[in-house]
Amino acid sequence: MTTAPRPRFSVHLGISEAVEETPYDGVPEHLLEPLRQWVGTNFTEHDPDATAICLQLRIAVPPNKSARSRLITAGGWELLDLVDTILGYTGEHDWDGRDDDRSLARLLDRAGSAYQVNDRGDGLEERITPGVREAVSQAVADAEAKPSAGSAAEHLSISWRAAYGLHPDPVRAYSEAIKAVECAAHSVIQPNHGRATLGTMLGEIKNARAKFTTAISTSPNGDPIAPMEAMMRALWDGQTSRHGKQTGTVPETLEAARAGVHLAAALVQWFTSGAVVRTP
Repeated sequence: MTTAPRPRFSVHLGISEAVEETPYDGVPEHLLEPLRQWVGTNFTEHDPDATAICLQLRIAVPPNKSARSRLITAGGWELLDLVDTILGYTGEHDWDGRDDDRSLARLLDRAGSAYQVNDRGDGLEERITPGVREAVSQAVADAEAKPSAGSAAEHLSISWRAAYGLHPDPVRAYSEAIKAVECAAHSVIQPNHGRATLGTMLGEIKNARAKFTTAISTSPNGDPIAPMEAMMRALWDGQTSRHGKQTGTVPETLEAARAGVHLAAALVQWFTSGAVVRTP
């Protein structure tokens, strides 16, 4: 858990001005050596797993130098790529680099890094507000517990990693967000349509509004499914890279992809919790 940093003593005395403690991108100088030391703790001097990781990341090892000694001199993005790779690595004798003791997580937290170890301990992701992260995690858990949601949990998890991982993939993040909603909504909106998509579901809602309702109260003349429909429409229409055409395809921006992930998480939670139902 991230806590507010202790105010600097010099600021308390009025000797210096307060500094805004925003997360540090990349590898700041104060984090460089501690992060290298963490890398070094994972390998022995002539470790075949260190060699394997050098090969995997295309890191050349100079003559008369061990792979481990080369890895502990990494810096900048190469060092972050290395840390991310170690976390997701499984080597000989079933050894893996997961941050089971949370030592790396604590290191990044104390250093004010813009990155953190993900929930599974097998990779890095951008640091975001814990409450937002927990809301998505809960949507994934709810989907996993609902067989009728299909692979919604898996798609939402992939979408999250593609949006907030060390090397974001906005196009995939947005596409997986849509798939997550399609899986979660299928049994409610179009259970008998074997090739249903978010687009066909929106058509079903438009043509048969009386078949659906939500847990959100509306006025007597209100439309109970309008909020759900608007959220689904925003997600569907916001995908700019879905089809090719004569003009250039426009990939989703990272900002749009992240917004899509959170929109999808809310919709998945609605459908898996029974907040949206088909009326008799």
